[in-house]
Amino acid sequence: MDANVIQPVDTLHGQLQRGLGRAARRAARTRGAGEFVYDCVRRDPRWDRQVESRSLYYARLIVDLELPVHPLSDHLFDPADASDGDEWRASLAIDTLTDLVRLSRREAASPLRRYAEQGAGWFEALDALVSLGDPALVHGLGAVAAARCDEDDLHWLVDDPGNPVIRQWAAEHRVIADAVARRRGGPTPRPREHTRPTGSDAQLVALAHQRSDASVEAILELGRRRSPALFDLAEEFLPEGPGRWRGVICRALRECGSAALPRARAWAGGTPGCRKVAITILAGHGTAQDVPVLIDDLETALGAKSWGAAAHPIEGLGRLRAGAAVPLLKEAWTATEYAYLRPRLLTALLRTAPHTAESYAAEALWDCEEEARKIAAAAAPLTEDNALRLRRLAGCAAEEPGVVSAAVDRAAPEL
Repeated sequence: MDANVIQPVDTLHGQLQRGLGRAARRAARTRGAGEFVYDCVRRDPRWDRQVESRSLYYARLIVDLELPVHPLSDHLFDPADASDGDEWRASLAIDTLTDLVRLSRREAASPLRRYAEQGAGWFEALDALVSLGDPALVHGLGAVAAARCDEDDLHWLVDDPGNPVIRQWAAEHRVIADAVARRRGGPTPRPREHTRPTGSDAQLVALAHQRSDASVEAILELGRRRSPALFDLAEEFLPEGPGRWRGVICRALRECGSAALPRARAWAGGTPGCRKVAITILAGHGTAQDVPVLIDDLETALGAKSWGAAAHPIEGLGRLRAGAAVPLLKEAWTATEYAYLRPRLLTALLRTAPHTAESYAAEALWDCEEEARKIAAAAAPLTEDNALRLRRLAGCAAEEPGVVSAAVDRAAPEL
């Protein structure tokens, strides 16, 4: 199977790739589920690796299914490690092994130690071991850090000088102690001073057209003034496509709030280059009359599998409590390959159809995304199964603090 091939969502493999809560429950009663879990870790199915979470989700499955860790170790030390060239190749395996240690599978630290000494992604493994804060797991690796890390590496490695591992290494290695001293004693940057441009709107527009550094502040000032001249600039600049000026125009338009609605509604009708910005404005400030446009945009995004483009219409439909959007929100929950959408989908469902949302909140207690689990912990009905899951989340040493806090609040009567 190709690394980027996502399996159908009605299969266990496809659900595990997406990090769905239903898959975490289904896996326990499916023979051979462990091979799908390993495949997900090896091939990293995340649509956006920079923001999506999977490691704790897969680590929990490895614990629940009583799976060994050696297939993850085998992946780390595959011959491709030295020649693949993919900086993400080992990342999910490293993170999953790290979460396994947090879940008391301490044997998972052994391949991490070895990879920190020998692997192509040695710094990522070293940093992961440091994050565990247990000097017993990193005995002897201080010398590796001192020898292999340059000044920039050390700056990030000693991010928390109070970490017991860093304290021990600093006592043993001068180069690490020096890095800690630099980190603690670095100068505090002075806040940047901004002088708001003066002059008429027409003068600011003329300055914007110069496309200089001063043009940035001129455009932002037009936004702060909620000037109609900004909308004309947007129609001129936005069709040029991604780039610095598109970003500045979008920042300025955010300052306009609901004042931008009339023009945004016109843009949504097909003004070249402006529809995406229009949807963002309608999602944040629109009214009931904008629901059909947001639904149409969400349908288009889902049909094209443009998962990132689905975020704003989902948020807008939830904010407007658009009951007509519920079937589409439910479809998106199952279909999306972008787990980062599910917290937004759950929030939208809870606002638009609270009763329908109960089953999604229950499923989200098992979701791969921290924010989805946090929302679910506060909203899932207190059935016997959900209460049991909440108690497990509340007592999990590897769980994120926000999820633990929400789970404790709901599980407290049962503790």
